[in-house]
Amino acid sequence: MALDVETIRKDFPILDRVVHGDKPLVYLDNAATSQKPRKVIEALVEYYERHNANVHRGIHTLAEEATALYESARDRVAAFISAPSRDEVIFTKNSSEAMNLVARVLADAEPPHRIGPGDEIVITEMEHHSNIVPWHQLAERTGAAVRWFQVTDDGRLDLSTVDEVITERTRIVSMVHVSNLLGTINPVETVIRRAREVGALVLLDCSQSAPHLPLDVRALGADFIAFTGHKMLGPTGIGVLWGRLDLLRVLPPFLGGGEMIELVTMERSTFAQPPHKYEAGTPPIAEAVGLGAAVDYLSGIGMEAIAAHETELTRYVLSELNQVDGLRIIGPNTAEDRVAEVSFTLDGIHPHDVGQVLDELGIAVRVGHHCARPAVVRYGIPATTRASFYLYNTPAEIDVLVRGLARVKKVFGG
Repeated sequence: MALDVETIRKDFPILDRVVHGDKPLVYLDNAATSQKPRKVIEALVEYYERHNANVHRGIHTLAEEATALYESARDRVAAFISAPSRDEVIFTKNSSEAMNLVARVLADAEPPHRIGPGDEIVITEMEHHSNIVPWHQLAERTGAAVRWFQVTDDGRLDLSTVDEVITERTRIVSMVHVSNLLGTINPVETVIRRAREVGALVLLDCSQSAPHLPLDVRALGADFIAFTGHKMLGPTGIGVLWGRLDLLRVLPPFLGGGEMIELVTMERSTFAQPPHKYEAGTPPIAEAVGLGAAVDYLSGIGMEAIAAHETELTRYVLSELNQVDGLRIIGPNTAEDRVAEVSFTLDGIHPHDVGQVLDELGIAVRVGHHCARPAVVRYGIPATTRASFYLYNTPAEIDVLVRGLARVKKVFGG
């Protein structure tokens, strides 16, 4: 069923804004962060106005209400990703923290999960910095080595070397499910199959897939997935790490402090069971409540319907951009196995200049290397302009973008 986009747009107050005096806002920066529906905003306000308290230890009414709301959010996230157990859902502040958590604990884990000298970590050339830097840091601490899959000219992973990149030395493969620069949906099943052959763990960065695609952790078959709330209609400051419960039980904690303990004496500490083992200190309570509301909103519309709508937007924007003289799309040039995030360059015009002129017209896009510098460097360019779409975007906004690019070319003599 097609989305009723005009009705959906009424749920997002910010989409009624005008900028630069009289320019209607055309928000095409969803890969950086999404806008929030009233349901999420109201959930945050209601929490602070009526239920604000710390969670888990209090026995007064507000504490019990706050705890129930916080843990209900965990239940809803678990259902959203089809997790076998709610105890596999760990709240973090974002996906970066979730991936750092995994990288940190693997250095301190007991065999066979500990990463040490001579071991190898596999990533890809299209990763966000959040899925590169933690592995560089782990390799420097432990003496492990980082290897990676390269990217083809058309923005796909080159898996022709899968057996050479993932070897008996590989301890973990950490890769993006959907590229935030290229929009590519990666064939993770091929990589996971090879990782299983050599006994390696797999972490998937789902920051750009959880907002746009149905996500089933059992079907994906990874050991960990990470995603962030603010890209999927939720608040900032909240992310999720899902991990297999058997792994979470044996891996060491990430941070020490309140809430994550079983017993503390002056001589030693023992630790709670997952998920609380990985949630030291006061958690992002209101943010989790907001994420729960966002999950409800997305589930009410249906992720399959959202994905279908965005596929149509992808087809249309690719068709229209391919008619702009001097425009080069960085990434797949068809809607197959990609989401509605399109990075591009314009001959002779720096992306920062493109973004500035578009902003003057009310069009919000992202310019730069999008925290994916190795991929940008691979294409021999300094930066790109990225237009990224979501459930509330329309074909008419793509038309506005194309007219805006014509204005950019006129301003800069193209």
